[in-house]
Amino acid sequence: MQRLHLTHPVIQAPMAGGGDTPALVAAVSEAGGLGTIGAAYLSPQQILDAAAAVRAATTRPFGINLFAPLPAPQTPAEAEAAVAAVAPFCEELALPAPAMPNAPGKTFAEQVEAVLESGAGLFSVTFGLPGADVVAAVKAKGMLFAATATTVEEALAVEAAGADIVVAQGSEAGGHRGTFAAPFERAMIGTMALVPQVADVVSIPVVASGGIMDGRGIAAALALGASAVQMGTAFLTCAEAGIPEAYREAILSAKEDATRVTRAFSGRPARGIANRFMETIDAKGAILPFPLQNALTRPMRTAAAKAGRSEYLSLWAGQGVRLARRQGAAELMTRLAAETAEAIARLSSRKA
Repeated sequence: MQRLHLTHPVIQAPMAGGGDTPALVAAVSEAGGLGTIGAAYLSPQQILDAAAAVRAATTRPFGINLFAPLPAPQTPAEAEAAVAAVAPFCEELALPAPAMPNAPGKTFAEQVEAVLESGAGLFSVTFGLPGADVVAAVKAKGMLFAATATTVEEALAVEAAGADIVVAQGSEAGGHRGTFAAPFERAMIGTMALVPQVADVVSIPVVASGGIMDGRGIAAALALGASAVQMGTAFLTCAEAGIPEAYREAILSAKEDATRVTRAFSGRPARGIANRFMETIDAKGAILPFPLQNALTRPMRTAAAKAGRSEYLSLWAGQGVRLARRQGAAELMTRLAAETAEAIARLSSRKA
């Protein structure tokens, strides 16, 4: 809170793919939280441009998040079947037939160089940990370093790597799972169970993430031992978020049982609102590994966003979707602060 000059213990989750526009990031930081640029899919120049846009709108700190480097994906035996499974959806959108994508070139090192020059106050990673040289370079710039953990073992690894903050991501969280040291199916631990267990074993601040949508959730996370919370879905329905209206409407109309964890869109487990594409591809089971599946489905998702067709979109969202509201980021931050204070006061007034 002190080092990042936060008024409120709220971090806007990085949402790679365009959801966290510079306008949203700046608005959250300006309102006393910490806005974060999800830069995993951005080129180095795009990272610098996004950071410059945020700095032009606020003088307060902000963060940048990248995906930690992963081993090169191996082409599976069912690769042709995976491409064929996506083909009918491309045809429906009048797109060319999909082809087997190439593995992306290595860009993490170049992205990190851009982050170091961005003026950000926090650098965070998901999907694993960077090398010690990266951590040292980040700290030499005076930036804080954070990483995501989905188990206690991962949280200990994050602390051992020299992180200043560990983000404890519960199974309720929307978007990609940050798991890196355990099988995905074993790392599906709920936020309420994960946060206190992590807080008990690490000496660095814990940020709770997953299913937190209002001040009651923030107060609960603080009671469990977290120093702050990270929220994504709540900010996706803000006016400044860069998602298609069809995506926003899907969140606002979803119920708590509407989300599933799927590999259909990117090849890596991620929680989103179930739709026709997800259900069809999951049933067929032929899916490329990340990031090949992500590249395979990108043209379809891009066309669907332009056409407002939610049945083809990766509708990343957490299990707290019923609590989503349409509002501005500053309005949301004001409401969160009031709700948190009210929840804490209500608990404090109760007698044993």
